[in-house]
Amino acid sequence: MARFYTVHIHNCQKNTDHTIRVPDDRYILMAAEDQGIDLPFACRNGACTTCAVRVRSGEIHQPEAMGLSPKLRASGYALLCVSYARSDLQVETQDEDEVYELQFGQHFGKGRVKQRLPLDEE
Repeated sequence: MARFYTVHIHNCQKNTDHTIRVPDDRYILMAAEDQGIDLPFACRNGACTTCAVRVRSGEIHQPEAMGLSPKLRASGYALLCVSYARSDLQVETQDEDEVYELQFGQHFGKGRVKQRLPLDEE
């Protein structure tokens, strides 16, 4: 039998606050949608950073969040599309570009990739 938790979500982009009840066996994003809450998302697979939140309090479980490094997870970031509540929570949505930069900026921040000429043109 599922346990239910109370999740408070502050949507920073829309400056709105929502409180939902979420079973521990359902993704938080899906539970929010079931309750009529419109939150940012894109892939629904834990691969992008559109649904990223910062966990302000509580415990979240996100084993499929491949779009976040262990370092970002340890810093309190989570992806709602693949996150389960493990306690009552307070989260706030994040700017997708900011989280993307934190996640991938060190790889892409070195300028344009130089195109190599085919071997017969070198």
